[in-house]
Amino acid sequence: MAVDPELWPHDSSEMSGRIRRHDWSATPLGPIDNWPVSLRVLVATLLEAPLPMCVLWDDSGVQLYNDAHAALIEGRHPAALGAPVASTWGEIWAELVDACNGDKRSQACLLRNHCLPGNGESDDVWFDLALSPIRDGQKIAGQLLCMRNSEEEALRRSEAKIRMITDALPVLIGYVDRDERYRFNNRHYETWFGQPLDSIYGKHLKDVIGERAYNERRERIKAALAGEEAIFEASMPHRDGELRRAWMHYLPHHDGGGKVEGFFVLTQDVTERWRAEQALRELNETLESRVQERTTALAEVYERLLKEMASREQAQEALRQAQKMEAVGQLTGGIAHDFNNMLTGIIGGLDLIQRYNQTGRHAETQRFIDAAATSANRAAALTHRLLAFARRQPLNLKRVDLNAMVESMRDLMVRTLGSHILVDAQLQPDLWAANSDENQLESALLNLVINARDAMPDGGSLYIATANVQLLRKSEVGELAPGRYVTLSVIDSGCGMTPKVLAAAFEPFFTTKPIGQGTGLGLSMIYGFARQAGGHVQIRSEPGKGTEVTLYLPAHHAMPIPAATSSPAEQPPQALQGETVLVVEDDPAVRQLVLDVLSMLGYRALEAAEANAAVKILESSERIDLLVSDVGLPGMNGRQLADIARQHRPGLGVLFMTGYAEQAASSGFLEAGMDMISKPFAIDHLATRVREMLASNAS
Repeated sequence: MAVDPELWPHDSSEMSGRIRRHDWSATPLGPIDNWPVSLRVLVATLLEAPLPMCVLWDDSGVQLYNDAHAALIEGRHPAALGAPVASTWGEIWAELVDACNGDKRSQACLLRNHCLPGNGESDDVWFDLALSPIRDGQKIAGQLLCMRNSEEEALRRSEAKIRMITDALPVLIGYVDRDERYRFNNRHYETWFGQPLDSIYGKHLKDVIGERAYNERRERIKAALAGEEAIFEASMPHRDGELRRAWMHYLPHHDGGGKVEGFFVLTQDVTERWRAEQALRELNETLESRVQERTTALAEVYERLLKEMASREQAQEALRQAQKMEAVGQLTGGIAHDFNNMLTGIIGGLDLIQRYNQTGRHAETQRFIDAAATSANRAAALTHRLLAFARRQPLNLKRVDLNAMVESMRDLMVRTLGSHILVDAQLQPDLWAANSDENQLESALLNLVINARDAMPDGGSLYIATANVQLLRKSEVGELAPGRYVTLSVIDSGCGMTPKVLAAAFEPFFTTKPIGQGTGLGLSMIYGFARQAGGHVQIRSEPGKGTEVTLYLPAHHAMPIPAATSSPAEQPPQALQGETVLVVEDDPAVRQLVLDVLSMLGYRALEAAEANAAVKILESSERIDLLVSDVGLPGMNGRQLADIARQHRPGLGVLFMTGYAEQAASSGFLEAGMDMISKPFAIDHLATRVREMLASNAS
C-alpha cells in the first residue's frame, strides 16, 4: 500500500501506520512534528529492522517499537505504544531495572533466560533481554530494548514436543548417557515400572530395571556405548510383579565429532506374541504324534478310495470297451452288408463271364462286365466315404469355382430330386475361388441334395447359395481362424430336425432313415472333409421349417485360372516318342496293372517294388520323365522317395498313388510339380493324369 510521502513514518508496516495515527500530544513526546531528528531517525531505523526492537524515550520510557516487538509482547500490544514502560510491565519492570544495576541507564545490560509472567491471556514466557543507552550528545535520551525468546525456553518447548510425540507411541522410549543414567523417559516408563518420571530421571539403569535384568544385558549395554547397535528380546520386570517379554533396540548416539554420548532405548511389550509362540511350540511338540494318527487314518481312507476308484475305472473301461465294440459292430455290420452286396455283383458277374466264355457266348458278357464294374465303383465310393469320415482321405486342394461347379451339377441335381421339387440357385457374383478338393466337394454337395430330397417326400423347394464371408476374429464360426472364406449352402423346405436329432446329426452311423436306405455316414463324411480342408460345417433346422446346411471353405489366394477351351479326348492320350515313366508300387497286381496301361499308351515303363530299388534307377543314366509312386511303401515312403528323386533329377514330376495314407491326407504334402491320384482309379483317369503331368513339366 502506497504512503503519502509527506506523512511520517514513510514505512508501510503496521507499526508505522499506528505511529502515524497515534495521538502523541497527550504523551511526553508531544506532536510528532516536534520530535527531535535523532528520535525520528532512530524510529525509522527500528521500523525496518526484522528483529524485535523497542525505543524507551525520555526518562519516562515512552515505548516506540516495530512489528516484531509487537508480536513478541502479544497481549500487551497495542496498549504499550506511547505508554511509559513501567505502566505496561508494572513490577516486572522494576525487577528488570534492579537486575540491570539499578538506575544506571548509561550502562548496557544483558539478561538471559528471564521469565516474563503472562497477563492472564497468555502463558509465562522466557526471554533474553538487552538494554542499551541512547545518547544525544552528552545526554542519555533514552534506552533501546531488544528481546528474543530464550534458548533454554526454546529447548524446553522442543523437549515438550518430543515428549508429546514419544508419549503417543506405544513403546517405551528412553535415553541413557555414558554413565548409564537415564536422561529421558516417555510416560510409558511410569506405566511399566510404576515410578514417577522425575524419580527415574538421573537414575542408573540397574536401579530402574533391576540387577538381574541389568546383568543379562550388560554386554549389550557395553556394545551400545561402544557404538554398536543391538536388537534383542529379553525379560523385564513389570510393576504387577510379573516378568514381561520385551523387544529391545539400543541405538547409539554420537556427537558432532563421532564420539558416543549415550544410546536410545526402544522397548516394546511383546508378551502376548511370546506367549502365543510358546503355546505354538508346545502344540508342535505334540503335533507330530497327532499328525501321525491322522495320517494313518487318512491313509486307510485313501486306500479304500483307491480301491473304489480302481473298481469304478474298471467298470468305466468295460463300458467304454462295450460301447467301442458296439460302434465297431455297427461299422463292420454296415460295411459288411454293403460290401457283400457289391462283392456279389462283382463275383457273380465274373463267374457268369467265365461260364459264358467257356460256352462261347462272348457277345453276351458285356452286361455282366458292366454290372461288376458298377459294383466295384460303389465299393470304391464307400471306401472314400470311410476315409473322409476318418479325415484320412488324401485331398487334392486346388482352386475351385463354386458357382461354375454348381451350374455344372444343376442337371444332375434336378434329375436326382425329381419334378416335385423346385431347384433354384442364389449364387453371389464375383465369388472368391475356394481352396478345396473339387471331387470331394461335388460328392458332399450331392449328399446334401439327396438328404434334402428325402426330407421333402411330398415336394418342396431347394436352394443352392454361395457367398463371400470375412471372419474378423477367432472362433467367430466354430474354431475357424480369422480370414476370407467362401460358403456353400443347401436350403430345403422339408420336415426339419428336432433339437435332439440336430445334436446328433454329425455322429457316425446316426440316421433317421429306414434300415437299408442309409449308412449314417453322409453328414459325418461331409464334416470330416470340411474340417480336413480347413473349413467348417453349420446346420440350422427347426421342425416343420426346413434345414440349412452351410459349408465354410477357405478362399483360394491365387489369381483366377482361365478355363480350358479344349474338349476332352475320346481316346486316352498317347505317349510321345521316348517318354519314360518309373513306376514304384509294392503291390504286384497294382504295379503290373499300371505298367500294362503305360505300355498300352506307348510309354516306356520302368518298375521298382520298393524305394531303395527305385533310388538305384534314379541314380542311373536312364531317361526318366515322370515318377509314379505309391505313398505307403515299405520302409522309405513315397514322399521321402520323391525328395531323393529331385535331388538327383531336379524338377522331376511326381504323381502319387494312394488308397490310404495319413501323411498324404495332411496339408502341405504336395509341392510344385507334384499331384495325387486316389485308388481305385479308372484307366482313362490314370492316362489323363500322366499326360497332364508330362505336359505341365514340358512347359
